[in-house]
Amino acid sequence: QVQLVESGGGLVQAGDSLRLSCAASGRSISDYTMGWFRQTPGKERSFVASIAWMTSSTNYADSVKGRFSISRDNAKNTVYLQMNSLKPEDTAVYYCAATPAYGAIRATSYNYWGQGTQVTVSS
Repeated sequence: QVQLVESGGGLVQAGDSLRLSCAASGRSISDYTMGWFRQTPGKERSFVASIAWMTSSTNYADSVKGRFSISRDNAKNTVYLQMNSLKPEDTAVYYCAATPAYGAIRATSYNYWGQGTQVTVSS
């Protein structure tokens, strides 16, 4: 069982940067692919980025490639999402998730979820 707690969200202006953190407890994140998803009201949760266990291979949604970067610090049991050049369309609740499946990008593949952190980007 893995418990996940996100932090770092907030209100920023377009073009600004934010770094989200996801602190895990209960198990080591080195055993899991870690992912970030986001959701806006009335829409399904969508994939943002993932980083695989063992190889730390990364995947990104096309909408965030070149702007967002996912990383992990196994020693701190924490995953990060560095978000640069933020746009108003990045506004969403961002969720951290974990799965034992290698390199998963579908929300249905993830077993453990955090409570989410709100990111709001004003124009």
